[in-house]
Amino acid sequence: MSDSDKTGTTANAGTTAPHTGATPFAPVLAPLDARLADLVALYEDLHRHPELGFEETRTAAEAARRLTGCGYDVTTGIARTGVAGVLHNGPGPVVLLRADMDALPVTERSGLPYASTVPGRMHACGHDVHVTCLLGAAHLLAAGRAHWSGTLVVLFQPAEETGSGAQAMLDDGLYSKDLVPTPDVVLAQHVAPFGAGLIAYCPGACMAAADSLEITFHGTGGHGSRPETTVDPILMAASFVQRVQSVVAREVAPNEQAVVTVGSFHAGDTANVIPDRAVVRLSVRSFDEAVRARVLAAIDRIARAEASASGADRAPETEILDTFPVTVNDSVTLRAVNERFTQLFGEKRLFAYSPASGSEDAGLLATAADAPLYYWWLGGWDPEEFRTALAAGRLAQDIPSNHSPRFVPVVQPTLTTGVQALTVAALSRLDPAAD
Repeated sequence: MSDSDKTGTTANAGTTAPHTGATPFAPVLAPLDARLADLVALYEDLHRHPELGFEETRTAAEAARRLTGCGYDVTTGIARTGVAGVLHNGPGPVVLLRADMDALPVTERSGLPYASTVPGRMHACGHDVHVTCLLGAAHLLAAGRAHWSGTLVVLFQPAEETGSGAQAMLDDGLYSKDLVPTPDVVLAQHVAPFGAGLIAYCPGACMAAADSLEITFHGTGGHGSRPETTVDPILMAASFVQRVQSVVAREVAPNEQAVVTVGSFHAGDTANVIPDRAVVRLSVRSFDEAVRARVLAAIDRIARAEASASGADRAPETEILDTFPVTVNDSVTLRAVNERFTQLFGEKRLFAYSPASGSEDAGLLATAADAPLYYWWLGGWDPEEFRTALAAGRLAQDIPSNHSPRFVPVVQPTLTTGVQALTVAALSRLDPAAD
């Protein structure tokens, strides 16, 4: 997940009502209890050793080692650190399960005994949970291959946080070079700060497109005592920052959605010198391509207008730093997988959420394959703490969001639910084994 806390909440989002009915998945899931101690140790180890995007060499090596031990055909080094495992198991569909691996440049403040040992680096978005759960599911599905038919692809992706990892894997020939077979469906999950043991879903557009921009305003510097001899880029950029807030308020209709956030402003080095330039970075979120285009055009128009109003002799320069597409869930796949989730977990452990303004790049893997996507949320916070905060109306104050230095999911039941969810989702799309 990138840049924000992405989930909505409902009144039952802190509950974990048990469901113990027999399911057709029981034979494949049966070995999980015996694997849990190893998975917990793996998760804590990954959390201690976070790696930034395209630097996930240690994480990738562990994923490759474990997949090889389970009998997967393993390809490493895709887009530098990406790993793919392929398990051919007779005729049937190709199902791709994806986990992202990268951490964030965040200093952890959890106080946990397995906190990050890397200064200024932390798994603050739960990608260590994703890797652990996918390796757990990969093991169960390999051990239970007598119960299904088809081809399973498990993909460990770098650099989700910058929006570049999925595209980099595609550019490196993920499908075109037959590193993995083109999938018939792409499935993924993300841990979030609601009650552990729960699963949240959103049909259709579930996460926003995102564009990160850097705008450089050019002025004419000089001595702070003689501003009349300068064209002040700080004033120019500050006026832009204020004016750009009107885009959503005055140019986006109430029934449309967009977010414009200025997150960085840099200019000058000392108090008595007017600099030559000011640099502003901002983020744009949208759910509709027409709205996105309109908002980006308005930002460019306002930047140019402020420069012109200030008498600048150079137009501002805009650079796109990164971009994420809208994440769209396929409604047919969502319903089919959710039917199996309900069989396993019970209705009370699934809930719907509204589209979120955070962003993801997993959808690129589906789009490039012309395949449907289902991307769901995995609860990861202590259920009682979440329930108490929800009842008190203090979620924002008491429950850390993704990217917080205090966001560390509870180990259980997060890992168990995550492994089960990925395993059952895959089985719902693979063919049952012939009798």
